[in-house]
Amino acid sequence: MSGPPRVAPRHAARSPRGTVGRALGFSTVNTALSKLASLVIGVALARILGPDEFGTFAVALIALMAVLSFNELGVSLAIVRWPGDPARLAPTVTTVAIASSLLLAGLTAWAAGPFATAMGDPDAVLPVRLLALCIVVNGVVATPAALLQRALRQDQRLVADQVNLWLGAVVSIALAVAGVGAMSLVVGRLTGALVSAVLLLRFSPLPFRLGLDRTLVPALLRFGLPLAAASLVVFGVGFADQLAVGGVLGPTLLGAYVLAFNLASWPVQLLSAPLRQVTPPLFARRQHDPELVRRTLVGISRPLLALAVPCCVALAVCAGPVVRVVYGDAWSAAAEPLRWLALAAVVRILAELVYDYLVIVGRTSWLLAVQVVWFAALVPAVVLGTHLGGLAGAALAQLVVGVVVVGPAYALALHRARTPAWRLLPGLLLPAGAGVVLLAVVSLPGLRGGPDLLVLGACGLVTAAAWAVLLGRLRPEVALLRRGPAPEPVPTTHAPLEAVR
Repeated sequence: MSGPPRVAPRHAARSPRGTVGRALGFSTVNTALSKLASLVIGVALARILGPDEFGTFAVALIALMAVLSFNELGVSLAIVRWPGDPARLAPTVTTVAIASSLLLAGLTAWAAGPFATAMGDPDAVLPVRLLALCIVVNGVVATPAALLQRALRQDQRLVADQVNLWLGAVVSIALAVAGVGAMSLVVGRLTGALVSAVLLLRFSPLPFRLGLDRTLVPALLRFGLPLAAASLVVFGVGFADQLAVGGVLGPTLLGAYVLAFNLASWPVQLLSAPLRQVTPPLFARRQHDPELVRRTLVGISRPLLALAVPCCVALAVCAGPVVRVVYGDAWSAAAEPLRWLALAAVVRILAELVYDYLVIVGRTSWLLAVQVVWFAALVPAVVLGTHLGGLAGAALAQLVVGVVVVGPAYALALHRARTPAWRLLPGLLLPAGAGVVLLAVVSLPGLRGGPDLLVLGACGLVTAAAWAVLLGRLRPEVALLRRGPAPEPVPTTHAPLEAVR
């Protein structure tokens, strides 16, 4: 059998643009602008709405994030990893993604009432049900988004994401000023998601098609279901503390904790998120040589840690000034959890890099095991921490579990993938030393307890100097990200089905 006819990608002529360095550049700009949009809308709405209304939206957002974490059953990532022509795979992935999203959106709407009651905020029922529409939108664009990632077309992804964020921001702020309350955030998010979906469908390298190749479904599910299960547990890992805070302390303090979590996520979003758009293709194009892909993991980790560790330490030691300057004195409760969440962000950044590596080398079952262990340790830790120490106790539990449980668990998973975890440790030493210097500088008598802007300025200068010194020592590793591997060859035959397993 010759198989189904091949469909020529719309943008095949532009393939030279699909280099890792260019994609990483666009991805970094996209993430920076996205974080700026999140900051602008977060600050504006936190000041306009206040803790109560913002807490209601936080409850609804947790429900949305829970479902999105496993919405398309993990099958879209198979498109990124598929070594042959993705035209054969795409229609089946699209069908599976849309079917699962419709089912999950219906379940979310049905469970909105009990969930909102359990979180102590019955007013969140309608926001949860409306945000369920975002689940369907996410399923529709799962395949186009994966195709753009595979093609390293982060320039087009930038356009779609920025329209999503800034349009949503404008709509949300306008409605908040008009007195709509927490629903302003819901309507803004829906508006941005719908317009962004139209753009992703337009940019897709392949036409949007539904189909169901039954010979592909078993392999897709074997590949995707462990990832979907792992992603659901990843959600539990990422939001267990927020669920505990909301259930124990109520939606108002949950709003303060969410703001602290958002601030602590700046390093993750600015450093890890853009990298995750290009590392799966980078690893995948080198998977033919196991030692080469292992060296690539180490080479990427070093500049990543050189940027992440000083940044996270700076955010931790300047937590009070950051919260007061960004959100105002009304949100001062967010400062204490921010100190611990900022340090825990280092664990998150390194864990995400290892996660993507293990996906590409085919260790998805081990990923699920690691996430289950992480979740099992975190839930009792954050519940106990919240009861004993409030917001700060929940945040500290995140850090302790990350260091004591998550690090060793990922080390074992890497060992099973024949990748010694100790090869990543040298990349932590100098950045950790830079963090100690930063802490010492901010603790000087002239700065400690001084004006917020003065403390932030000194902290920023020391962090920038640390980056310059550390990255100067890592020129070959930085060049790896700028140069990337050779462009992906155009396949002449269909890849075997086993390739996605």
